Amino acid sequence: MSRLAPSILAADFNRLGNQIQQLEQNGIELLHIDVMDGMFVP
Repeated sequence: MSRLAPSILAADFNRLGNQIQQLEQNGIELLHIDVMDGMFVP
């Protein structure tokens, strides 16, 4: 079975809490978070 992990970078950060709550209500179990340190990403 495939699992879907939406990326947090696609979120509206002004509504982040609401959007995460929507994901949970729709059965999303994984959330992809990239850590950007300014060295490997601009």
